[in-house]
Amino acid sequence: MASGKPVHDDPIAVIGMSCRFPGDVTSPEELWQLLEEGGDGITRFPDDRGWDIEALGAGASDTLEGGFLTQVADFDARFFGISPREALAMDPQQRLLLEATWEALERAGIDPSALRGSSTGVFVGTNGQDYPNLLRRSLSDVQGYVATGNTASVMSGRLSYALGLEGPAVTVDTACSSSLVAMHWAGKALSAGECSLVIAGGVSVMSSPDSFVEFSRQGGLAPDGRCKAFSDSADGTAWSEGVGILVLERFSDAVRNGHEVRGIIRSTAVNQDGASNGLTAPNGPSQQRVIQQALADAGLTPGHP
Repeated sequence: MASGKPVHDDPIAVIGMSCRFPGDVTSPEELWQLLEEGGDGITRFPDDRGWDIEALGAGASDTLEGGFLTQVADFDARFFGISPREALAMDPQQRLLLEATWEALERAGIDPSALRGSSTGVFVGTNGQDYPNLLRRSLSDVQGYVATGNTASVMSGRLSYALGLEGPAVTVDTACSSSLVAMHWAGKALSAGECSLVIAGGVSVMSSPDSFVEFSRQGGLAPDGRCKAFSDSADGTAWSEGVGILVLERFSDAVRNGHEVRGIIRSTAVNQDGASNGLTAPNGPSQQRVIQQALADAGLTPGHP
């Protein structure tokens, strides 16, 4: 059910943010500080996940470094009305989304419990669920909760369920662009009047080292665990974890509701590379076109201040 008439000339306002990133970053302010100071969030593989680091270092992985969240297993299940047994069966990504969403709404000056029954939308980006690999080896009794705890669609659906939200709930997987595409569709839903408030973001937690092993077999990982995009010394990709949530509202609504505007999204665009020199290889002209489309829709140029 639409919550209003389509509005095509009203930009999208960011009114709330929360995040957790490598380098012990637990807030947008800490992320900015890490960037301003030129900090480095890349570390050795974590030693609290049961990974056989010795075997990985014996040639299974080209690198033993990446960007990892600390205390990723911590979760206040009782706060969200979830039993300990169900919480154990839940992908850590679902747990992080619950916590980060609650915090983002509070940062926006919104009482999360006040949204129950509203048409608030949820758009979440994801890129894989490997937690079941651990559950299969676990001796803990998690029967009856594994499916809902590890299904991609439930990542957005659980947020709507926990908060009683009745707007669209969508989980997006477009690989590395998942959270950006989620934000794109969130903005479209707001502009179309499908909802008046949206929770948008993405999450990634590596419960197993499988992605490191597979990309090492393809020769696609940077040995030092660091991307060097646009550099002559680029030698592969790097893997990292994190969660980031934005609370979005039409600009006119944000002003009327007295919400602090942290940023403005004037336009977004989505396309696909199509044919290139490989399934996972980027197509330069296609990527140029999507940038040009977003700028044109926003009435901006690359040199716009």
